[in-house]
Amino acid sequence: MKPVILSVDDDPGVSRSVARDLRRRYGEQYRIVRAESGAGALDALKELTLRGTPVAILLADYRMPQMSGMEFLEQAMDLFPTARRILLTAYADTDAAIDAINVIDLDYYLLKPWDPPEEKLYPVLDAQLEAWCAYDHRAVEDTKIVGHRWSARSSEIREFLARNQLPYRWYMSDESEGARLLAAAGVADDRLPVVITTEGDALIEPSDAELGNRLGLTVSPSEEFYDLVVIGGGPAGLGAALYGASEGLRTTLIERTATGGQAGQSSRIENYLGFPDGVSGAQLAERARRQALKFGAEVVTTQDVVGLDVNGSARTVRFADGRSISAQTIILSTGVAYRRLDAPGIDDFTGRGVFYGSAMTEAARCAEQDVYIVGGANSAGQAAVYLSRGAKSVTILIRATSLEASMSYYLIKQIEENPKISVRPCTEVVGVAGDGHLESITLRNRATDETTTVDAQYLFLFIGAAPRTEWLDGVLVRDDHGFVVTGPDLVVDGRGPAGWTPTRLPHHLETSVPGVFAAGDVRSDSAKRVASAVGEGAMAVMLVHRYLANP
Repeated sequence: MKPVILSVDDDPGVSRSVARDLRRRYGEQYRIVRAESGAGALDALKELTLRGTPVAILLADYRMPQMSGMEFLEQAMDLFPTARRILLTAYADTDAAIDAINVIDLDYYLLKPWDPPEEKLYPVLDAQLEAWCAYDHRAVEDTKIVGHRWSARSSEIREFLARNQLPYRWYMSDESEGARLLAAAGVADDRLPVVITTEGDALIEPSDAELGNRLGLTVSPSEEFYDLVVIGGGPAGLGAALYGASEGLRTTLIERTATGGQAGQSSRIENYLGFPDGVSGAQLAERARRQALKFGAEVVTTQDVVGLDVNGSARTVRFADGRSISAQTIILSTGVAYRRLDAPGIDDFTGRGVFYGSAMTEAARCAEQDVYIVGGANSAGQAAVYLSRGAKSVTILIRATSLEASMSYYLIKQIEENPKISVRPCTEVVGVAGDGHLESITLRNRATDETTTVDAQYLFLFIGAAPRTEWLDGVLVRDDHGFVVTGPDLVVDGRGPAGWTPTRLPHHLETSVPGVFAAGDVRSDSAKRVASAVGEGAMAVMLVHRYLANP
């Protein structure tokens, strides 16, 4: 399979000229693909992604209508993050091209015209191709998932693969192609889901760990001892891993599902510094993950941490599979989980119309449906705006009298201006019903105690924030809600917490165990915002250095 060199220019003459020069020099080793618009080029890249075809170079003209070369390259880097990015510019645009080096990690910019190509084009591309070839670019073929629409585990696997940026194709078991694949694998349709790897192996009802191992994720730490172990891969954890590795600490990040945390499931984050047009949680998380890897951090997924032990100067992390690793320091960034809805029978429909969090893989199936969302915080508002693009209607159910107390102003305004979205205050879900999947929900007005039943196939839940800290019981000081207490909040009458041995007081983000820090949503009284979580992750690494200098 030949790697691709893709060029995009809205001038047909220039486009053909670029393709001609590229084929003359590189046609034997590379497939030359050209497009005459950014949108057309993105469509071509999406098709190449599905086929598993590697892309070596993206060559884009700076001035194009509808979508500029910079805008195209910014979106293209999410599809092919390792492709070399080159901008074609006129002399008057060199300042913008220089800015693009930082904005989109531009690798090079070329001035037009490039005649003769032997002097002005080929030497540049030769160097970029040499840099690209220095890394492993094995083709990624299609992974196939065969499952049932209303299978909870099928939904979980699709979400797991999507959040880990693992390409796949979805087949319904009761449709012809899905049935054909099951027959070829020799698997009955009562043993779903089935994941068929690119090697043709059928994994029947696989666990996340099995999937991650077979599909190329790092699922086990490479060492037994580190300078820093970061537990949890949300914004705080990614920030900590990035800064820890960039500052020379042997760093591993442990995540049990996928990097990004709750922020990684957000359809659109519009109030994060530096992204005036917004960015999806998945894009932000993937870029942060790649950045951490670039500096040498190790990212381990599908590992569930169940214990923390103090062994002298070492801090030991125990996993659910019985293995363990140790480190000089630990940063806890496990975030929070959505609380379970206390309504009779609702657990029977989880993954079958009831979803905790955004479950973006289900968004396409909400087209022309009446969708209900429970929750009044930003994550619920972002999901409502996103789902409203295809849904017939979106209804936000909140127990409070309005959204003002829990949602950002910019989201409230978007919701008010969207004719597809409505808000029902003082309302809670008290019942669900359906045959194999969700078909209706029963609502209660808290002000009047009146109940009504409405048809609904999709219910998304964004209620509360519960820290996953039960495994720290008896090890660290936590508040009444389970959040980890840190720094000055541990100090009483000028003294550290019970069992505190250092002569100094705890650092600002340090827990009741010296050398163990907490950052992000898991920390008591944290701001519960993406930007503050990233900042705390970076700050925690600074305090790790202080601890290492003076335990």
